Amino acid sequence: MAAAAALRAEHDGVLVLVVDARGSTPRDAGTCLLVAADRIVGTIGGGAAEHRATAAARELLHQPPGARAEMVLSLGPALDQCCGGSLSLALLRVDEADAGRLDSAARFGFWPGGPELPEPVPPRQALIYGAGHVGRALVAALAPLPFRLVWVESRPGVLPDIPPSGVEKRLTPLPEAEATGAEPGAFHIVLTHSHAIDLEIVEAVLRRGDFGHLGLIGSATKRATFTRRLTERGLHPATIGRLVCPIGLPGLSDKRPEVIAASVAADLLLRERAASLGLARGA
Repeated sequence: MAAAAALRAEHDGVLVLVVDARGSTPRDAGTCLLVAADRIVGTIGGGAAEHRATAAARELLHQPPGARAEMVLSLGPALDQCCGGSLSLALLRVDEADAGRLDSAARFGFWPGGPELPEPVPPRQALIYGAGHVGRALVAALAPLPFRLVWVESRPGVLPDIPPSGVEKRLTPLPEAEATGAEPGAFHIVLTHSHAIDLEIVEAVLRRGDFGHLGLIGSATKRATFTRRLTERGLHPATIGRLVCPIGLPGLSDKRPEVIAASVAADLLLRERAASLGLARGA
């Protein structure tokens, strides 16, 4: 996302992509950086290897879009490094017409099929319900990541006047209607100020069925209560089983909003990566 924004602003650049990483290396295959005339966005690990790759990229900037080059860097004494591994790099001369493909690459976190830019695919829609302490921390954590955020709140005056860049605000008395109208495959994270509102949103998402992920803030007790109430409303146990509560990565008991936000953001990145690979990430 940052690389795509930089390319749109700078109009031209060189994408440095790690095609293959062998042995001990600072970054893995699929990692990239963008070298533009006046700035560098991203990193392939820093140090002498990145310095040499950046210098080669600046030379390639003088070539027309579509030009490319390859490099193999051994991370040993010649680069004053002791990692012992090697990086195979592809340098791709790009322009602002390629920004959409960079967005897609940011979504997937890697380049499927080798050193080529994938076709543009919109980032996944993620709906965050609630603008309390955790909601604000979560939106701040997710805003730089490859998601299209929709921030839903039912209380006037709670959403900030200016949200993080790229975040769409929706003030509505019926947040569950936003769940019903969301894009297929969307991620939904429910953390409003009201358990009653939470229940309406969760039911709306579960009934449509075509969502990518549904997370509800709360404890095992809250999940048990919601399971009982959803069962009373006629939802099948298998459907209810798709609800993830508590949210975030397991093993983190710290309840500070920023920690919860970091945990949930990491979990969503893992789920997005699993989806892009055609895998399923368990609850």
